[in-house]
Amino acid sequence: QTQRGRDDFHFSPGLLHFSSGSPKTSYYIICPDAAMSSLRLLPLLHSLLLLQVHLSDQLEDNKIPPSLCTGHPGIPGSAGAHGGPGQPGRDGRDGRDAAAGEKGLIGETGDPGETGVRGLTGDRGDNGEKGERGQSGECAVAPKSAFSVKLSEGHALPLTVGDVVRFDQVVINEQSDYNTETGRFTCKVPGVYYFAVHATVYRASLQFDLMKNAHSVASYFQYYGNWPKPASLSGGSLLHLVPGDQVWVQMALSEYNGLYSSTKTDSTFNGFLVYSDWKNSAVFA
Repeated sequence: QTQRGRDDFHFSPGLLHFSSGSPKTSYYIICPDAAMSSLRLLPLLHSLLLLQVHLSDQLEDNKIPPSLCTGHPGIPGSAGAHGGPGQPGRDGRDGRDAAAGEKGLIGETGDPGETGVRGLTGDRGDNGEKGERGQSGECAVAPKSAFSVKLSEGHALPLTVGDVVRFDQVVINEQSDYNTETGRFTCKVPGVYYFAVHATVYRASLQFDLMKNAHSVASYFQYYGNWPKPASLSGGSLLHLVPGDQVWVQMALSEYNGLYSSTKTDSTFNGFLVYSDWKNSAVFA
């Protein structure tokens, strides 16, 4: 067995093997008769060995040590031209939440919005606590006005036209709305009043008017026919009055002046407030 460099030779009975080159190439020679082959193939083997040595020397001669080829660094090349804009990159991943920023300034107040639709009525709430008892108030008294007067016995007669009949005897006049000196009723409480006159007619026929502020609002007449017993005359009217208005009974005709009064027969004038016009109190309404 012979070895030189990377070339191998192997001898075995009846077989000659050798390899050479890079990559290595194997060669095989079969010898049927080993004794004869050894003698006959000696020249051939010698030639192959010389060829192998020659080829190996050439391969070794072509190898140049790296230390003999080291040169000086070259001059740096000039800068290249800027390349064109690259393709847009893909969207990056979502970043992490940053820390909360400072509170901003309060903005201006916006315009009022339109009125919304009215909501449904809510459930009834619970009853509240009972409040403290209030102070006692003044007693509310409804306005009053009423009077009743009559002629006294021996009243001066006869009366002339335009005379006010002065009923001088008071039955009731708590508010002093009727004046016995003038024979007139003066209104203090505005509202509707009812006035009535009942007269005893004797010795002559009788006619009188119910007056309001110098205007006749009702006129009444009763004929007398010289009867042994007196007759009677009654009449009444509703009047709306305001404070300051006056109401009285007045003779209408001088010849019809048979107004009479005695212990058994009276002539009366009555009046009272039906309802008031005052609206400032529920009691008065």
